[in-house]
This record gives sequence, C-alpha cells and structure tokens, in this order.
Amino acid sequence: MPPHTVVIGVDSSTQSTKAAFTDTATGRLLAVGRAPHVVTGEGGARESDPEVWWQALRDAVAAGLKESGIAPADVVGIAVAGQQHGLVVLDAEGRPLRPALLWNDTRSAPQAAALTAALGGPDAWTARTGSVPVAAMTASKWQWLRENEPETAAAAAAVRLPHDFLTERLSGRAVTDPGDASGTCWYSTATGAYDPELLALIGLDPALLPEVAPSGGARAGSLTDAAAEALGLPAGIAVAAGTGDNMSAAVGLGLGGGGLLDHPVLSLGTSGTVFAASRTRPASAALSGFAAADGTYLPLACTLNCTLAVDKVAALLGLDRNDAVPGGEAVLLPYLDGERTPDLPTAAGLLTGLRHDTTPQQLLGAAYEGAVVTVLRALDELSRACGLDPAEPEVAGRPLRLIGGGAQGRVWVETVRRLSGRPVIVPGAGELVALGAAALAASAATGADPVAVAAGWETGEDVLLEAVERDLTAWQRVGSVLERAAGPLLGGDRDG
Repeated sequence: MPPHTVVIGVDSSTQSTKAAFTDTATGRLLAVGRAPHVVTGEGGARESDPEVWWQALRDAVAAGLKESGIAPADVVGIAVAGQQHGLVVLDAEGRPLRPALLWNDTRSAPQAAALTAALGGPDAWTARTGSVPVAAMTASKWQWLRENEPETAAAAAAVRLPHDFLTERLSGRAVTDPGDASGTCWYSTATGAYDPELLALIGLDPALLPEVAPSGGARAGSLTDAAAEALGLPAGIAVAAGTGDNMSAAVGLGLGGGGLLDHPVLSLGTSGTVFAASRTRPASAALSGFAAADGTYLPLACTLNCTLAVDKVAALLGLDRNDAVPGGEAVLLPYLDGERTPDLPTAAGLLTGLRHDTTPQQLLGAAYEGAVVTVLRALDELSRACGLDPAEPEVAGRPLRLIGGGAQGRVWVETVRRLSGRPVIVPGAGELVALGAAALAASAATGADPVAVAAGWETGEDVLLEAVERDLTAWQRVGSVLERAAGPLLGGDRDG
C-alpha cells in the first residue's frame, strides 16, 4: 500500500523548534523533530537571533525526516506557528538587522504606556485593535526601537513577526495571517486590516509590513528551490500563511467555527494563558482581543510567570517541583519577570503570610497557587468577553482544557482543579501548537477548513477529571493580597 501524504507543522517557540510530521488523512503523529533556540538578555531584555530559528527549523525537519523514515516526496505541505509579538527587523536582503525583541522583553513598558495615552486610553485601543498596548505588544517594541536604536529602525526594509520571518524564508513571500497580526496593536480586528492611523502614530511605513492572508490555512505560496534544498523537501509543496502559537493551539484543539466555540483553554507553559474561540469580537482592556486563525476571534489573557517561575522557586528551596503542598497562610506571587496580566511590568516576586510553622513545601505550594490564581482570575474576564456570565452555573461548570507542559504535572493539575472547582480535560493529543500548524498545512494543501481538519483527526484519548470542591479560602487569600499589593508593592495601579 502506498504511504499516505504527510504535512509538517512547525512550532517555533521561545525556547525551541518542533517539526511535527503528521499523516494528512488521520492526524497520526509520525515523528517530531526538535532543535533548541538561544535566548539572551538580562533584566527586562529578552532577544533571539532569527537566523537561529531558521537553522533550528532546518535541524528539526532533518531530525523528523530521519525519525519518521518517510520519503521527502510524501510531504505535501508545511506551516509555521510562531511565538507571538516578537519584533523582527530585516534589511533589503531579508537578513536581520539585530536580534529579535521577544514577547517577554519588558523594556518597552514606558512606550506602551505612552502609546495608550496618545490614542486616548485603553478603550480607544480595544475599540480598534481589541487589545491595549503593553510591553509584550509589537507596536510597543517598535516604538522602543525607534527611541533607543533610531538608526536600526530607519534602516529597516521589512518588519516581521517571528512566524512571518520563517514563512517568508519558506515561500519567498511576505505573508502573515489575521491571528498573529492581531497581536501587533497596529492591525484592527474591527476592520480586518492594518490601521493607517495607528501606523502613523508609531511611525511605521505600511510598505514594510507583510500582506495579510485571509486565514492561517490560506496558501501563502510554494516552497522555494532554496528552501527545499535547505530542508531536504520537494520544491513546490504548499506553504500555509501560518499563525501565532496560541491561535495554532486553538486549531489543534478543534476550536473555531468548524469546531467548538466558547470553550475555555488554560495553557501552562513559560507563560500562562487562557483563551477561547468565539464569534463575539472581544473588546476588554484586561484581555488581548485577538483574531483567530480561521476567521473567528480568540480572546486571550497571558501571564508572564508560570512554570519557569515556579520551577525557580522550587530550585531556591532545594525541592523537586512535585514536593508541594497547599500554601497554608503563605501567599507567594511569583512575578519574577514583571507581569503582563495584571499589567505590572516592573513587579518582582512577593511573599507574605509567613509563620513559624510554614514549611518549604508550603512555600512551593504557595508559588503554584499564586501563578494559578493569577491566570484563573483572567478566565472570568475571558468569559465576559465572550458574552458569558462567569457566575452562571453552566458557564462556571464548563470544563477547562488544560494544555502545555504544566498539564503533565501532577501539582499543576491538582492546583487548577482545587482553585477553579471545574472539571478538567487533559487532551490526548500532544504537541498542540505543532498539530494545529499541521492542520493549517493540510488546509493549504487541500483547501479544507483547518479547524474541521483538526477536529476530525484521531489524535489520542482525552482524560476527563471531575470537578472537586473549590478552595475559596485560598482563592480569596491570594486574590486579596494581589489587589492590595498591586499599587504600592508591585509597581502598578491596576488590580487585574
């Protein structure tokens, strides 16, 4: 029997690239090639050389080809899902002028605040873009570059997001999608296009930007001869427009117009995120009101401090990450890198409530609680942005789909269950960002709806964990500290 055709979904994240070789018909994962990235910077700086991403993509594809044993001729499509918000500036030859400013680079917080004020405040921004500028947003980073490295900004012949950069290397075409573009704060979710007034506000020539494809699954072009040689794949295969990592994870979960709507997802990784696909256009200053990859919307809240922050606390205490128990009276807000939701870019970690009998295991448990309460508080706002009442029993009882590295951790899962009081679904499919990208690649190759493709794939058995009684005491204890400390101790005047 001849082999099935194969698509490659690429997850180019903060720390690494993964290339998922996926059976086009069934979604069966044949192999995952991996290659690391390098992140540099101290204090608020976080940067990576985009050429490292390209080399990592080449290495990951080579590893996946070797592991899967498939013939390169069986591959019919490829798509990239990348870390959102990163600022990539290129010369006329498509070479980076400097390392990319990553999503978690917080140096542009002053520029974000100035931009917010310049347009008339948060509501003016959400009405147009669905989001308010914070340090993570690309517009804030471009403004930082203009003010701090004006020669580099003036020399830019192209401005790209991380996934745009890689898609252009593959296809030779400058193309993005509505999902990733909606994380820039210069794309309007109200009009579905770049906003000329916002571009003028930040001094960005629209000629430097890529074309916006109709969806992440649209065919951006074909694999060029040069890219085919670099990757060991056939020239001419379909290259999808691709999307941002969160939008791709939603596709991989079957969330969107061709699947589930208004079903929340909680992702526990370097960052913590909550999101849902919805037909309601979100406009909340507490959220990022993104577009989805398939034409719906993807309201999302992102915290900067999640698994890595808690692991750091465990290391400081000399404990394994699973050596945690509930925090007792202790409250630990693990805002080690500042915080994005709530918007506290200059915050540091905060510990309070120590007693003589407080144990190291409780302190670690308190770090888990602080991270989980922070991201779950954003879930209520997410529900409201989808037009739902978070206090309504049917909404409050809707299962949480738990993904990311933390979804494999016992303490993370149990802390989410205890503090949310909701049923938890741990999807059977792995590598959801790469899987979503594979569905986008299949869409580009076949013309099928990517969400429907992913929803129809057989990618593993989901695990359903029933709801447990909600620990309202811990919830209120952590929330009370966060609300009281946000202004005087955490460097902000908003309580999130």
